[in-house]
Amino acid sequence: MPNYHGELDAVLRALADPTRRAVVERLAKAPAIVTELAEPFPMALPSFLQHLRVLEEAGVITSEKHGRVRTVTLRPGALDVLHLWLGEQRTPAEHQADRLGIHLVRTAQKEH
Repeated sequence: MPNYHGELDAVLRALADPTRRAVVERLAKAPAIVTELAEPFPMALPSFLQHLRVLEEAGVITSEKHGRVRTVTLRPGALDVLHLWLGEQRTPAEHQADRLGIHLVRTAQKEH
């Protein structure tokens, strides 16, 4: 059994909150400064910063401060642990369906 469950648990806990998921969705588009990220959320900045701290401690985001401006970035590969775990949960029937799909595509390509 792979030894990544601690990392998986941290990422799942971090993403359990809708505010943090929304931050990740926003950062998937491009890095952003904290005040820009906080704008759409109806909470005080210190509360929002707690959400960012949880994401950073889980390794989902990184932040960098330049003067008084903090820029937040989605860490490349941060969600790979979820992809790996979800892949392991697939049933044998799903794997067979994948193989059938590949076969059908290849067969269709040979006919054209």
